[in-house]
Amino acid sequence: MAPAVQSVSPLAPLGVNAALEASRNASIKPSPKIFEEFALTDRVGIVSGGNRGLGLEMALALCEAGARAIYCFDLPETPCEEWVKTKEFVEKLGNGARLEYDSVDVTKQKEIWEKAKVIGDKEQRMDVCVAAAGILKAHTDCLTYPEEQFKQVHDVNTNGVLFTAQAAGQQMRRFGKGGSIILIASMSGSITNKDHAWVSYNTSKSAVLQMARSMACELGKENIRVNSLSPGHIYTSMTAAYLDAQPHLLEKWSNLNPMGRIGRPDELRGVITWLASDASSFCTGSDILVSGGHHAW
Repeated sequence: MAPAVQSVSPLAPLGVNAALEASRNASIKPSPKIFEEFALTDRVGIVSGGNRGLGLEMALALCEAGARAIYCFDLPETPCEEWVKTKEFVEKLGNGARLEYDSVDVTKQKEIWEKAKVIGDKEQRMDVCVAAAGILKAHTDCLTYPEEQFKQVHDVNTNGVLFTAQAAGQQMRRFGKGGSIILIASMSGSITNKDHAWVSYNTSKSAVLQMARSMACELGKENIRVNSLSPGHIYTSMTAAYLDAQPHLLEKWSNLNPMGRIGRPDELRGVITWLASDASSFCTGSDILVSGGHHAW
């Protein structure tokens, strides 16, 4: 006896079922649907920390996948030149996607909630959230770590991630279409970086991992999926502060994984699009590691 079918893809029939249906109906012309599964056609999303770095890279990928509008939240009043040039690039894609910018302090809960509501009012939907805003402080002895600095890191990396996820999730619930929330953690949330005194950063990212699991369990029945993404060592504007000032670190970090190099921001494009799209429709409460195998030693 065949098991009960509890869900059906809006693109059904897919995969082997599509092949079987085509065998029964000669009028059906086989065509690939895998690209449609990854498509974000007409979707609307928020990316915090989207002014530059990984956030901007991810926002661009979502636009390339066909999103109607991706709103980049970041602290500066106006976006940087890199963001402006990326917006111009998106406009030239010709797929109707829009890259928007909002100056938002992610540590201000009510402010970010209101920004998301304004977007919901305008777009009448919310489908994707990437909470990527984060900060990293210089090496600091864990036994004398200053109270205010510790609070500052957690305010952005933990509280800010929660507030961003809440803001988008409220709109997803409002429109009842489900959605995908992706919290950007780090491999430093599940391991400790050798010889690096980053107790505040590591602790904050560990909190993000548990936050994703907890939210996934609460929101699963509403078809709001919540996952975390844990990058390894990636060359970004944040890590450049260390690598450019201490060139020996590049070799050290590179040799900490089996691939013998650090990652590129563009190497997160595929996984962020997969997590945002229907291609990952049965994935929630998971942490996706993209670290060059750093954990595999």
